[in-house]
Amino acid sequence: MYEAYYGLAEKPFSLTPDTDFFYQSGTHREALNVLLVAIKSGDGFIKVTGEVGTGKTLLCRKLLDALNDNFNTVYIPNPYMNCNALLDAVIAEMGIADKLEKDNYLACINDYLIDSAKQSKTTVIILDEAQSLPEESLEAIRLLSNLETEKKKLVQIILFGQPELDHKLAQSSIRQLQQRIMHAYQLMPLDEEAIRAYLQHRVESAGYSGPELFDQSARRLLFKISHGVPRIINVLSNKAMMQSYASGEFYVSRKHIQTAARDGKVIPLKAGRQGLRAAMLAMFAVSIYLTSLYQ
Repeated sequence: MYEAYYGLAEKPFSLTPDTDFFYQSGTHREALNVLLVAIKSGDGFIKVTGEVGTGKTLLCRKLLDALNDNFNTVYIPNPYMNCNALLDAVIAEMGIADKLEKDNYLACINDYLIDSAKQSKTTVIILDEAQSLPEESLEAIRLLSNLETEKKKLVQIILFGQPELDHKLAQSSIRQLQQRIMHAYQLMPLDEEAIRAYLQHRVESAGYSGPELFDQSARRLLFKISHGVPRIINVLSNKAMMQSYASGEFYVSRKHIQTAARDGKVIPLKAGRQGLRAAMLAMFAVSIYLTSLYQ
């Protein structure tokens, strides 16, 4: 709607995990570096956690893009499934479903991993939203991590999840899996200064060329409401740009952020647990701010 008005090729604050818009904040750059170094070192098991909306899925996609042809990747975006269903998804991603015999998943996957290793390729299994994994499926992941030769692991496994993943892994019944994690990283929200760079990066990635669109008062209010969570920043920034466009103004100011925050449709409710939690978190932050306005 407002793209032509601002000279944009596309909307800069979409909620889809588009790697063209990946902003390398300190925490996201460090997380990506940790992942790449750990994978190339063959350390076997890695965990990345972060609150809803902090950019885990986008980081996950960026990692997939960063892995070259020396890696075979298996990406499971929603692993909320029982053990057999999860292993079915893994072999389907590997392209070896036709080689499965009598539900002997581990043997089938092991043969694939050995063949890959002979071709000097590292296999990386990435599970997004890993906090939703049932306990039996976490046990299957542990068994996969056992696949190794005398000299190295045959597969690298990366878990991306919300903080609930830590609580789940702390259960005594699956403590063996926790002990196998060689590297763990926690994504943090953006600080106030990073939000300024984040906004500029997003609009420039969408084709904008010109002075900063968001003035200082708008940025400060964005930080106060969002607490640095990129998803909430995106929702409010998109709304604020629409408000600025609709009023015939160009630059986004505090009043546009206020209007965006008051909009009852500021957080679109999505199907599923993740979308509901994101909506609740964002609306709670917005409600706190709005209450403070009238005290």
